[in-house]
Amino acid sequence: MKQRSLLREASIKGKSLHTGDEVTLTLKPAPANSGLIFRRTDLYGKPEIRPQIELVTDLVRSTTIASGYTKIHTVEHVLSALHGCGIDNAVIEMDASEPPIMDGSAAPFVKLIEEAEPVELDKEREYYEVTEPISVTHGNSSIIALPCDHLKISCTSTDDRGIHTQHLSLDIDAEIYAKELAPARTFTIYEEIEELIKLGKIRGGSLENAVVIKGDKILSKEPLRFKDEFVRHKMLDIVGDVFLLGKPLKAHIIAMRPGHNINSQLTKALFEKMSAKAKSAKKTPAPKTAIPWANDKQIDITKILNTLPHRYPFVMIDRVVDFPDDESLVAIKNVTINEPYFTGHFPGRPVMPGVLQVEAMAQASGLLMLRKLDNVAKLAYFMSADKVKFRKAVEPGDQLVIEVKLLKSRGNKIGQASAKAKVDGEVVSSAELMFIIAEAEENA
Repeated sequence: MKQRSLLREASIKGKSLHTGDEVTLTLKPAPANSGLIFRRTDLYGKPEIRPQIELVTDLVRSTTIASGYTKIHTVEHVLSALHGCGIDNAVIEMDASEPPIMDGSAAPFVKLIEEAEPVELDKEREYYEVTEPISVTHGNSSIIALPCDHLKISCTSTDDRGIHTQHLSLDIDAEIYAKELAPARTFTIYEEIEELIKLGKIRGGSLENAVVIKGDKILSKEPLRFKDEFVRHKMLDIVGDVFLLGKPLKAHIIAMRPGHNINSQLTKALFEKMSAKAKSAKKTPAPKTAIPWANDKQIDITKILNTLPHRYPFVMIDRVVDFPDDESLVAIKNVTINEPYFTGHFPGRPVMPGVLQVEAMAQASGLLMLRKLDNVAKLAYFMSADKVKFRKAVEPGDQLVIEVKLLKSRGNKIGQASAKAKVDGEVVSSAELMFIIAEAEENA
């Protein structure tokens, strides 16, 4: 079977479930073998995240992924629709951190995919096919993936009282998914709402986008769409959560009281099996954390922002113009009157603070070290500066040319570099800098 993408872009707008933000989501075509890409257009540099299981950070009533300082909340309904409709390659642009919840189902996203019109590409689709049982158990929940030549889900959904016990088994293809699973809405138990609000969740929740179970009563703006709508939505979530594997799945999934947590655990187990199989076959895929510009001679601001944690007004590098060799770098910082620090430094005589010149040299040094390690999942923390000299004032209109030379590194943990900043070929500041390389921390 061939890979599929979209013929044209299509957009949808609404309120997010957990953040409550208004958001516009746009699906865009993507070439074969590019996979799915979330793009945050509301953030500087429009950073991108590929939905992968190793990026999952939060599983409380939704699935959240994060890469560095960029997060996407509640990805499961969009991923479910794309997986269920057989879309392998697409860009998902959003101007907020969470897709719109719409009516609480995946049906609006299926409609959006149909509007964008699925098209076949010239490359074959690659599946992950389960060849042996893989199971996960957590408390009173369990889920198992068995060998199967297509995707099939058998699911039992119930609550602690056993009042709303439902069971369903379906072979999943695009037509069955759109008809039998996509319209099923998200639901919650009435008694859980207060705790979710305390956790900062469901700020955009209402009876228009969720079904509420209160005792033996159903609270909803409209009647249930299926008599077993709850188990169907659980299956919808499974279709989305297992797509974090990075490719479509062939397996028979049997789930008892599933949720995002145990769905994620199964996907991790599948991913580990898939990775082990790839290793045994002597495949050498590029590491997920590799810096995509590691071999480039120049890098622009977008690539800089995707590597460094800094954001306005603390980004002190506009472009890297050259890597003369593996141990050196040349970058530029355009100094304009719009820099926020000129308001108070100094009124009537704007001068770039020397400490920010050092910061610019430190950021350039960090980029050089991260390039040498070829690992975007790490951060370079500035530790100390020695032999700092300031020779000339830097004013609006100047262009800092920053030259960095890596002096030494110890075990890929600590780096030392010499740096100097020039304006019109004249050195205006210089320093020897030391920094430590550490894992990137999770941040909102």
